[in-house]
Amino acid sequence: MNFTASKQPESCLLGPESDSQRTLYPYVTVTSVVALKYKDGILMAADMGGSYGSTLRYKSVERMKPIGKHSLLGASGEISDFQEILKYLDELILYDNMWDDGNSLGPKEVHNYLTRVMYNRRNKFNPLWNSLVLGGVKKGEKYLGTVSMIGVNFEDNHVATGFGNHLARPILRQEWHENLSFEDGVKILEKCMRVLLYRDRSAVNKLQIAKITEEGVTISQPYSLKTYWEFSAFENPTQGAVGSW
Repeated sequence: MNFTASKQPESCLLGPESDSQRTLYPYVTVTSVVALKYKDGILMAADMGGSYGSTLRYKSVERMKPIGKHSLLGASGEISDFQEILKYLDELILYDNMWDDGNSLGPKEVHNYLTRVMYNRRNKFNPLWNSLVLGGVKKGEKYLGTVSMIGVNFEDNHVATGFGNHLARPILRQEWHENLSFEDGVKILEKCMRVLLYRDRSAVNKLQIAKITEEGVTISQPYSLKTYWEFSAFENPTQGAVGSW
């Protein structure tokens, strides 16, 4: 008797969901982005660490990108989903440029587009696992906004994602003012990033600061902050903690 198995069509073996890919769990993730308005434009800061699960695997992840002529985008969350968002934005900017009408998308339009993309993907139960910060300057008007992975969005004078939303925003609320100079803005961002380095296990002491003005986008070379680790709470963190291990 011949027991040769009948050959199943490949589509039956793969199942109906074979052509549908989702980020079911974020694998390579990046942490906080902090941004603020200053007198000439927008300043944004982010470190360069990338975590594979709980392992701080990558140390040179760049996640602030210029978008078109007037916008700067920073992202925390899943790196592959951020790359997908950059593909969407490349197509958007290309389509806008093809009109060749002398106009170009400003930061407000790009931010509104991102809010629709994130909310649309959330409604499909297939979210892009990112929190985004979009800043820019067009015709002398500064714009800074953020959008979460489920489409929650707002505009403000300073924004932060991830742990920065809890640890950096209090510093920004206390020290930000409307006529902030470039040097003072950088000092505030470095102070925020130093606090995040002390308190966020996913942060690394290698960061970039970007600025966008009417002249365009400038992203600094990576550099490290001066830190101090001799605080008694760092040397013996469980001292006095009731019930600690």
